[in-house]
Amino acid sequence: MARRTKEEALETREQLLDAALQVFRERGVGHASLAEVADAAGVTRGAVYHHFASKAELFQALMARAEMPIDTAFEDFENQDIADPLALFRQQGLQALAHLYSSPQIQNIFEVLYLRCEYTDELAPVGVQQVQDRLQCMAKCQAVLDQAVAKGQLPADTDTHLAAHGAFAFVGGLMRDWVEAPETFDLKAAAPQLIDTYIAGLRVNPPRRVAANERLQ
Repeated sequence: MARRTKEEALETREQLLDAALQVFRERGVGHASLAEVADAAGVTRGAVYHHFASKAELFQALMARAEMPIDTAFEDFENQDIADPLALFRQQGLQALAHLYSSPQIQNIFEVLYLRCEYTDELAPVGVQQVQDRLQCMAKCQAVLDQAVAKGQLPADTDTHLAAHGAFAFVGGLMRDWVEAPETFDLKAAAPQLIDTYIAGLRVNPPRRVAANERLQ
């Protein structure tokens, strides 16, 4: 009986997340209520609060359920000696884009994240957590680019911190543009060319570190 109760609780939680995605897409996160999520899921409002203390917690669980592709792209390669860092950089960029265009669920969540969400006071903790997750992943991306510099794939004075920020802005911008208007370009077909364009720019003219005396001028 206890096992069945646990299974039922997990089923209800997943049901609530499915309902939340539906309601957030229709109403926007800021305008949606937990009562509307409960109605969409066919459960009581008390059942919602049994699993999620607030709308922010529900929204965060929805984001975590999908594992945002750009924020997790480099999580498995920190502190490893990489034989071909730029090849890995390319592979992970393509993987992040593929994670989006191959998954309708991720697309729906990105629609909510990019187009149907305002970070009001209620949702502020979610925004803070997303920034922290992104900064952690950017640090891992920078570590891969540092190895590319060490192995001579990028110029010695490459500002890998800025290059990592640029990569996230580039890939994240592609994701947002495609989610907002997927009919305007074929992300799957264009992804290799677009990622290669960014890498080619890094090889030829990356952002450069500025010496301390130059910053003071």
